[in-house]
Amino acid sequence: MIPIEDRLLNFAVEIIRLSQNMRKEYREYALANQVLRSGTSIGANYEEACGAITKADYIAKISISLKEARETRYWIKLFHQSEYIDNPTFEKLHKECTSIINILGKVMRTVQKG
Repeated sequence: MIPIEDRLLNFAVEIIRLSQNMRKEYREYALANQVLRSGTSIGANYEEACGAITKADYIAKISISLKEARETRYWIKLFHQSEYIDNPTFEKLHKECTSIINILGKVMRTVQKG
């Protein structure tokens, strides 16, 4: 099983590639910037959470990471429906993003209980 830190980093790399492709192939800069910001901040906020001093700070950073993941999933769906990405790319990114959302959601629930 791949550690969540590695999954988040790998996902961010895929999002960077997606953003680069949208700029290059479609000259779509505004939407490319949106997905780039949200998709790369998932892991960045998770890393900040790992360095949190308090439980409240940890929860806040995980919460932001989760919200950014949900936003990224929205952009992936929008790009697919707008035909900016093909079915295989959509399936791969959507599946991984949904998995990340589920993992971060479970982390949130576990920490809030304890």
